[in-house]
Formats: sequence, C-alpha cells, structure tokens
Amino acid sequence: MSNAIPHSYPVGIDPDDIDFMGHVNNASYLKWVQNAVLDHWRALAPAEAVTEHLWVALKHEITYRKPTFLDDEVIATVLLEKVQGARAFYETVIRRGEEVLAEVRSSWCCVDASTLRPVRLARDVIQHFFAADDEGEDQR
Repeated sequence: MSNAIPHSYPVGIDPDDIDFMGHVNNASYLKWVQNAVLDHWRALAPAEAVTEHLWVALKHEITYRKPTFLDDEVIATVLLEKVQGARAFYETVIRRGEEVLAEVRSSWCCVDASTLRPVRLARDVIQHFFAADDEGEDQR
C-alpha cells in the first residue's frame, strides 16, 4: 500500500437521492465520488495547480456492500493510488461509521483548464498527495 494521504469528505444525503425502495439510488454514489475526488484535489493540490487543471472521469467501478438511507451519516474516504501520465487512479470508500457501504475504484484524466487537452501533472504537485517517506516510489 502506498503512503497516500487520505481525504475524508462528508456526504450529504438529499431526499432526491432516495429511490422507490427507500434507500439511496445507485446513481447518487457516482455524484458522491465525483464530489469527494474533486474536494480531495482542491484540499491537497497547490492553489495554482487547482486553477490550471481540471479533472474528467474516465471510469468508475463500484462495489455496493450495504444500502444507504436518508438519515445516515456517511463519509467518503479518498486515496490517490497513483498517477500515470495525465491519468490518476483513485480509491474511494464510502462508510456509515465502521460499515463499508460501497467501494469505488476510478480513473480520471487531468486536463489543462485553458486548452481542455490532457496534461501531465508536475512531480511537485503529485507529491502533495503522498506522505514524505514515500519519496522513492514510482507512483509520482
């Protein structure tokens, strides 16, 4: 496991998230993951990098473990697993207390905010997402 710095994102559940079965609709998890990953980026990346880069989701793979309900207190924990070129690979775990509700693996493409073309992140930007003793690993 890498020394990725975890980021916790409190998930707000809206009445519109609830489906005909009385629990959160599967589509809402995608919204939560997108919000959590983007919040992670804004929280850890330098301000200049946040201004110069945007993120586009390429793929989400969700494993649903337990249903989520309207009054649940839910936290999404985001980890940046690795960066390869313009692509970033994330793991997000959605929990209610200690219970895992869903696990999500996703890949994202970094794009230049001006040109909207894929762009590699500089090593010094990527370093903000990993603990200092992770210096020698290839993920940066």
